[in-house]
Amino acid sequence: MLDRFAHFIFTRRRLVLAAAGAFTVFALVWGTGVFGSLVSGGFDDPSSESSRAAAAAEQAFGRDGADVIVVYSSESLRVQDPEFKTAVTQTIAALPSAAVKTATSFWTTGGAPALVSADGHSTYVALQLTGESIPDRTDVYDTIKDKLAAPGLTSLRGGLIPTNEAFNTTVSADIGRAESISTPILIVLLILVFGGLAAASLPLAIGGLAILGAFTALRLLSVFTDVSIFAVNIVTMMGLGLAIDYSLFVVSRFREELAARGGGRDEVEAALRATMRTAGRTVLFSGLTVALALSSMLLFNLGFLRSMGYGGVAAVLVAMLGSLTVLPALLAVLGPKVNSLKVRLPGVLRLASDPDREHGTWYRIAASVMRRPVLYVVVISAFLLAMGIPFRSVEWGSPDHRALPVTNEARQAGDALNERFPASGTRPIDVVVAFDRPVGQAQSELTHYVSELAAVPGVTGATVSGSAGDQARVSLTYAADPVSPAGRDLVAAVRAVPEPAGSTALVGGFTAANADTLSAIGSTLPWVALWILGGMLILLFFAFGSVILPFKAVVMNMLSLSASFGAVVWIFQQGHLSGPLGFTAVGTIEATQPVLMFAIAFGLAMDYEVFLLSRIREEWDRTHDNTHSVAMGLERTGKIITSAAALLIVVIGAFATSGVTFIKMIGVGVGLAVLIDATIVRALLVPATMRLLGRWNWWAPRPLIRVYERFGLKEAGDPAPVGSAPREYATMET
Repeated sequence: MLDRFAHFIFTRRRLVLAAAGAFTVFALVWGTGVFGSLVSGGFDDPSSESSRAAAAAEQAFGRDGADVIVVYSSESLRVQDPEFKTAVTQTIAALPSAAVKTATSFWTTGGAPALVSADGHSTYVALQLTGESIPDRTDVYDTIKDKLAAPGLTSLRGGLIPTNEAFNTTVSADIGRAESISTPILIVLLILVFGGLAAASLPLAIGGLAILGAFTALRLLSVFTDVSIFAVNIVTMMGLGLAIDYSLFVVSRFREELAARGGGRDEVEAALRATMRTAGRTVLFSGLTVALALSSMLLFNLGFLRSMGYGGVAAVLVAMLGSLTVLPALLAVLGPKVNSLKVRLPGVLRLASDPDREHGTWYRIAASVMRRPVLYVVVISAFLLAMGIPFRSVEWGSPDHRALPVTNEARQAGDALNERFPASGTRPIDVVVAFDRPVGQAQSELTHYVSELAAVPGVTGATVSGSAGDQARVSLTYAADPVSPAGRDLVAAVRAVPEPAGSTALVGGFTAANADTLSAIGSTLPWVALWILGGMLILLFFAFGSVILPFKAVVMNMLSLSASFGAVVWIFQQGHLSGPLGFTAVGTIEATQPVLMFAIAFGLAMDYEVFLLSRIREEWDRTHDNTHSVAMGLERTGKIITSAAALLIVVIGAFATSGVTFIKMIGVGVGLAVLIDATIVRALLVPATMRLLGRWNWWAPRPLIRVYERFGLKEAGDPAPVGSAPREYATMET
């Protein structure tokens, strides 16, 4: 299949490149407009009880949540001083009525004590803006944000709209910073890897195409559904990283095949067809496995994770298609010139291309490991499991203003609110009660219900904050951190209070939304695991015709992931590297990030697994010598895999400089997972386990062999899998 496709690309190479050029121009003009089509948030489950409570409250009482919260303070003046009052009230009164719907302050509430800090020098004003949607209210906020400073006072602008805007601005700045950091390093590494400027430029070209193509896909999707602003991070990360990986696989194999045929122009098509049959098939399987892993994000009912799925799948598929179409067309045009513009480097830095070398560094490493396979398996497995121990103490949370840099004003406003005022003052637990009769006729039941809610351990106050028709809202204050386990336990206790007779109650608010998000993630995780693991097992079977290798690959991936997850808890939850990495440890891990990290890292691990096993399988089919096949497979791929991993770590690791903590977490966590997988797992654990399994590496039951022979994704003439033969196995060298 890929052989014929390579012939098609070769004969129509200029047409393919012309089509790619036209698409690039279109993506530059239209696709890059995606930034204006993306939204913030997406961390709440729209079908949850808290979301239904919010919808019911808005329908019954109108929208009353604060869009902007401005904290005013003074070192010399107290809130009750006339000068303080004048400065604030005149500032708020000067705001256009077309922009501000309501303004709640210490003075409009008759001097509510909760709106004054303990030291008496700070207060806040909660503004509700006009506009039907968050984008509309964001536009309104942009017209008044410079008018919120009160003369003689210190002001900090925070709340929903400023915080969302801060996240958007920070994400856009992060992408530019990540690219400025990674691109020069990538160029140097690519030159080191390929030893020439011509070959080194090809992965960057495909990477740019992948990013632009994924941006175009996201903009198209944004026409039909909300797509989170954070999706652009995964597009840049996966699009550039995998495009470079795939290009590295294809270009290195093309140079190897061309050199084996004498390197002449007449051998270009034959080298390209051989490349597509081997490295091209590897890229196809890798792209499918990574896309499959990331598509699991679409199973969640959370806009953030679904958006990450959209962006990730788009980036992977465009990178894969570009590597299978545009890259072969470029190689067909360049031919032997792919080796032009050489840069002389020490031999240890050059990418090996001698197909006859059998005793290089990687061969010797594999041979050494396979002389003591049990020792390596036991020691490495114990080491990776030990690294994963901190994950046992993980505490889940939700993102808030503390994910922003401490220098950001919205972050400072949020910190000021938490430090100077009860956290539940701006984030109460709201209970919306719907009676089967007007609220006026159910006053006794409502009063009794409020007293029961006030008696829940942890609740510091319960008041009726709204009443209309047959619905009432009870707002609860509390001492717990809204994103803490204690806050979630309090939500569960409130929900356990029996509803008044003849009514239904919905518990909402920020703390309830946090609890519901964790519940939604937990209930979906088994299906995600089934989707990823089941899909991987099936794809790897059709790739290699073995039922043993897929299970082995899954187990090893889980070991490397446990190590990286343990490191993430140690770094981000426990805060051991908060200073060097520049973030605030809040004692929890944002719950969506490990899910996202699992999908990304699992897919990338399979990327290297497929590449390594493909070369091992080639040697096995040629020699049926297990030990030699594993050693030669690692020799042929070891430098390529480590080079690809180094390049990918540069791309992903650049996001560790992000100003948003959970984006930083992805950069650190996935970068560490790739490092562990490409070194400890691929170089040591894979040879050891394959030496122990021997011939059984390639075993499959005879009925499945027939399935593989008929439907397996292989080129014509590829050998069938070994099959089940216990007596034969007993006589084989293992």
